[in-house]
Amino acid sequence: MLGLEGPCWVGLGPDGVLSVSEEFGDVWLFGSARQPPCSLEDLAGHHFGSPAGVCTDAAGSVIVADEQRHQVTLFPWARAPICLVSERLRWPLGVACAPQAQLMVADAEDGYIKLYQSYLELA
Repeated sequence: MLGLEGPCWVGLGPDGVLSVSEEFGDVWLFGSARQPPCSLEDLAGHHFGSPAGVCTDAAGSVIVADEQRHQVTLFPWARAPICLVSERLRWPLGVACAPQAQLMVADAEDGYIKLYQSYLELA
C-alpha cells in the first residue's frame, strides 16, 4: 500500500473502497487492485485542515470530520463537496452513518456524540 504520512482513521464503504485519513494531510481512497489510490483533494479540489474520522454511506459517498476546520463534509461521487455540519462543533473526531441516513459525530472537546437525524436533508 501507499506510504501514508500519519494515517489516522479508516472507513470501509459498501463498494469495498477503503478511505484513510492522514493527520494534517488528505484522505486517500483505495479501491480494487486494478485501481490506483487517489486522494479527495485531487478528486474534489478540497483542502483539509486536519482530517480525522471517515465513513462511507450506502451510496458510496465519503464523509469526513475535519478537526481543524471544525466541520463535517460530504464528498458525493461526481459532485462538489458539501459541508454538512459546522455550527457548534468544537473538535469533531469520529463520524458514522446509521441506516436511516442519520449522522453521528463524536465531538471530543465537549465529550458528546451528536446525532443528526438526516444528513441528506443537510446536503
